[in-house]
Amino acid sequence: MADVFARGASVLHSHPDPDTRPAVAQKPNHAGPVSPWLRYVSWGMPVLLLIVWELFARLGALSPNVLPAPSKVALTAFELVKEGRLIGDMAVSLLRAATGFVIGGSIGFVLGTAVGFSKVAEAFLDRNIQMLRAIPFLAVLPLVIVWFGVGEAGKIFLVSLGVMFPIYINTVLGIRQVDPKLIELGRVLGLSNWTLIRRIVLPGALPSVLAGVRYALATAWLALVVAETIATSTGIGFLAMDAREFLRTDVIVMTIVIYAAIGVLADQLARFLERRLLSWHVNFAKVSR
Repeated sequence: MADVFARGASVLHSHPDPDTRPAVAQKPNHAGPVSPWLRYVSWGMPVLLLIVWELFARLGALSPNVLPAPSKVALTAFELVKEGRLIGDMAVSLLRAATGFVIGGSIGFVLGTAVGFSKVAEAFLDRNIQMLRAIPFLAVLPLVIVWFGVGEAGKIFLVSLGVMFPIYINTVLGIRQVDPKLIELGRVLGLSNWTLIRRIVLPGALPSVLAGVRYALATAWLALVVAETIATSTGIGFLAMDAREFLRTDVIVMTIVIYAAIGVLADQLARFLERRLLSWHVNFAKVSR
């Protein structure tokens, strides 16, 4: 998109009469470099929370049966790794989430692109999709079991269903919010419809689409927790359900911490994609410096 701006600027600079050239207000770039101390605060707060949690547990303010100390949770995780269970269950859950994310994200993006560009597609698809979006995961769980049984297909279906909606909505929103002046500029430059879509509309919608990706990553884990309540013998959700039967709060808390850690890593990956794919954007250009 940057080269389109450059070509558009050359058209403006070639205006024969400077006095009649439209004045364009320069918007300040509020996305400056992030201060190092803010980075320390961002990562320091979870560490401080863990320290306070450990302190309260050691002082007896927290019962081990209610909320065990972080050190106890870490020891439990180490023991499960030695037994060869934790790594395998994490790998299974990650595979389910990744497969469902790819399938649901692809469907959401294709449908969102169609609805964003076509009023006809919106008339046929949007209301049905919005009705499906309003249905809770737990409400469709019995039907999913009837359709797919208790195998992997049902779990991946639930994750795909949860991921599809955020990406669909943000794709439609991103396409609809592209500045009409940019599209007009592209037509002035003689861009074809396909080039206009590829060079202006889709890049203009990309910030909204990536916001949908970040939200969908969180939804994928939420859907996976529900999916892994279906009769299963592997996965992080299975560890939590099995620990509940034996009142192993240390294992339950460990699975919660794992979900949180994976969520943070997934969000960092999404932020990295934002910085790489939106380096041309004024609000993302220098944030990471």
